Amino acid sequence: MKRECLTIIGTAHVSQDSVEEVKKAIHEQQPEVVAIELDKGRYERLLQEKAGIETDEEISVTNIIKEGKVGLFAISSVLTYIQSKIGDDLDIKPGSEMIEAIDAANEVEAKIALIDRDINITLQRVLNEMTFMEKLKFLYGAIGSLFTDDDEGIEDIEQLKESDTLEEIMEYFKDMSPNAYKVLVKERDVYLANSILNIEEDHVIAVVGAGHKEGINYYLDNPQEILPMESLVDIEDNGFPWAKIILAAIPISFIVIFFLAFINGIDIQGNLIEFILIGGGTAFIGSLLSGSKIQSAVVGFIVAPLTIIHPLLAAGWFSGLTEAKYRKVRKSDIANLGKIKSLRDLWNNNIFRILLVVMGTNLGVSVATLVILPSKVFIPLFLKIWGV
Repeated sequence: MKRECLTIIGTAHVSQDSVEEVKKAIHEQQPEVVAIELDKGRYERLLQEKAGIETDEEISVTNIIKEGKVGLFAISSVLTYIQSKIGDDLDIKPGSEMIEAIDAANEVEAKIALIDRDINITLQRVLNEMTFMEKLKFLYGAIGSLFTDDDEGIEDIEQLKESDTLEEIMEYFKDMSPNAYKVLVKERDVYLANSILNIEEDHVIAVVGAGHKEGINYYLDNPQEILPMESLVDIEDNGFPWAKIILAAIPISFIVIFFLAFINGIDIQGNLIEFILIGGGTAFIGSLLSGSKIQSAVVGFIVAPLTIIHPLLAAGWFSGLTEAKYRKVRKSDIANLGKIKSLRDLWNNNIFRILLVVMGTNLGVSVATLVILPSKVFIPLFLKIWGV
């Protein structure tokens, strides 16, 4: 790729003007390659939508929970919802400018290059990088967006491509979650620039989100600062696992106290019964309050005492798996997230209901683990051990 023969078009992903701009540029310049900000999965989904192929396949929530991808699935669904909602408000589908780029490239017989990182890798890296507080702020903002009636016009969307407005939005996002900003924007700037540099043909038009244009140009002008691809697709969480250590220490301390009481000849039968009833009971109540089926709540009650002493398991997973057997999730449930206008609509969405059961059950167990059990069971038992 020759730098002087490269044209980068920064677009707003839900803008009709961006669609026209992309089409005009490709037909006028007749490039050898049209590079688009898509990965293979999103490219194939857009082609299916363009062809009118609608699938409503069942989504395996069971596999999502078993593989520990609840957070990944949740953040992906929320981002899909937000972009779909904006697209519906402006009567244009998200990704329309990419579809136009594909069509125009075929019309001028240009090659198509997919230059974006796999979305699942990006989202997993976001989750790995975000702090607990950043995740809470994101969740709060996402839930708030469900009930915000924001009637921005097309003019407001077009302003997203103007440098001053775009910089302001990026700075706000950076302040809300610096780590997510780094992965979603900065890292992808590097990845997109790297992908463009790897294109062999000379004349290239790259169609990317407006927020990436400045960063891509910077790295193309300073290729020595571009990181190798391998470092940008690693999804291992290399940070020190403080949270995991703390979560593991709590159940270990419970086991130690029970063991010390037992070897000191203290009758722990009553304490064990309290442990089971409190742990299971809070899971049962948390599950029911989150709107679960009675079967899901019962499963939560049964497994909660075991999951409390096993830091790698969560009672909510089991309640959620049970709930998923009664609430089948399909692709249409994700699509319908963009049509949610009220609490009733949200309540009727199977994705939301299952995730709510998972969180409700886990919240109940957390209350038991951090508040009730220490004061009602373990502190009194610890005092007995020391003869107080």
